[in-house]
Amino acid sequence: MFFFDTDRHAVPHIHAEFQGKVAVYSIPEGEVLAGALPPKKHKLVVAWIQIHEEDLLADWALAVHGKKPFPIRGLDQ
Repeated sequence: MFFFDTDRHAVPHIHAEFQGKVAVYSIPEGEVLAGALPPKKHKLVVAWIQIHEEDLLADWALAVHGKKPFPIRGLDQ
């Protein structure tokens, strides 16, 4: 999630990265807005979004207003 990141993708979204590949996923749908990840990693990201949807949307509201979002445990932790 990036601060003030509403220009290219106006919907709430996250950026996911795996081995140099990047994809942008909408919250809460988990729809790919840009890029691509390998199929197994894509499924993991979509599941992670579903599990953390409420926290992600709260962090999105903070980030787009320039406030620091709260940490959410990622898939690599």
